[in-house]
Amino acid sequence: MNACTFNENGRAAGLRLALFSGNYNYTRDGANQALNRLVAYLVSEGAAVRVYSPTTDTPAFEPAGDLVSVPSMPIPGRGEYRVALPLPRRLRQDILDFAPTAIHLSAPDLLGVQARRMGARLGAPVVASLHTRFETYLSYYGFGWLRPAAERYLAGFYGGCDCVLAPNNPIAELVKAQAPKTKVSIWSRGVDRSRFSPARRDPAWRREMGLGDKDVAVMFLGRLVQEKGLDIFVRTFERLAARPNIRPMVVGDGPAGAWLRSRLPQGVFTGFLTDAALGRAVASADIMFNPSQTEAFGNATLEAMAAGLAVVCPDVPSTRELVTPDVDGVLTGSRDAAGFAEAIGRLADHPAVLARLGAAARKTSGRYDWAASCATVLDVYEALGGTSRAARPFDGQAQRRAAYG
Repeated sequence: MNACTFNENGRAAGLRLALFSGNYNYTRDGANQALNRLVAYLVSEGAAVRVYSPTTDTPAFEPAGDLVSVPSMPIPGRGEYRVALPLPRRLRQDILDFAPTAIHLSAPDLLGVQARRMGARLGAPVVASLHTRFETYLSYYGFGWLRPAAERYLAGFYGGCDCVLAPNNPIAELVKAQAPKTKVSIWSRGVDRSRFSPARRDPAWRREMGLGDKDVAVMFLGRLVQEKGLDIFVRTFERLAARPNIRPMVVGDGPAGAWLRSRLPQGVFTGFLTDAALGRAVASADIMFNPSQTEAFGNATLEAMAAGLAVVCPDVPSTRELVTPDVDGVLTGSRDAAGFAEAIGRLADHPAVLARLGAAARKTSGRYDWAASCATVLDVYEALGGTSRAARPFDGQAQRRAAYG
């Protein structure tokens, strides 16, 4: 994923990008996969990219670009993720020495706030990309009453940026409603249609995993955390208990893994998979059920569609953009376990409909290309003046204020 060839005469040859991330590569998720794709593309087009992020001694994959570790601590209760601490003087000087022509923020955390302020003081355009709906997480951990305050904070954060990159039109409209004076552009996503392909379906692997030839494997794909809607996934299968041939198939792992296993004894759990093994598992399912309401885009849903699966999802902004109901998938009420169970049962009973939706989903996935989507981000940097080859005049006093003021 991260291999790229530097092109000194590419479109991005004047760009010096400082990118700030809360998780660039220490735990694999959809957000950092997209960011690494973007950086690899920019470097291949001649950009210099320096990434500032918390790191660990056991990263999930090799990073694209130059990765600089920032001080951090584990998030209480979610130790697999880390939160950045205030930037020390040496890293603020490192940013000055790099002399970015543009700054990209990927999370509304303390690191993002500090970087946004530095960008404003340095006169570099500040672009933020929105990867998940953080405000929706609170209800999953008993803090739903804080959502109005969180939404006000997010409006202030994104409102202070020169441009916000939303993954689709519905999320763009949400950002515009929160921060009406902020410029919003679309940064869609792509999918590797060779890794995620119907051709990778493997009946022998299904049998090895304990799936019978007549079983209908209903897949959950992603990190096993409560904000992904695991409670709805469980409640849906409780309603399908009379249909033992409809089997939950869970591809992924995470902090809620033991909880989910204890509630789905009939389930098939593959654990965490990557590369060809991941593609084989996804293509070997029959239906993809993604109950999450917190997605800004829905990378896992798109990967399943590329593999030729019919998808069943809640009717929320991210899925409305990806899925056309009864053409390439099924949308139902956002927390309607009965509706999800009815939709899954109906598909299981009608293989011809299942095949038609899956074929259409594969076709839909062809609209999503990584190179094309990353090129739209470069367009934004260019429009804001972030790719100018002209050297900036050095103002020592102003730069010191930017770093330390």
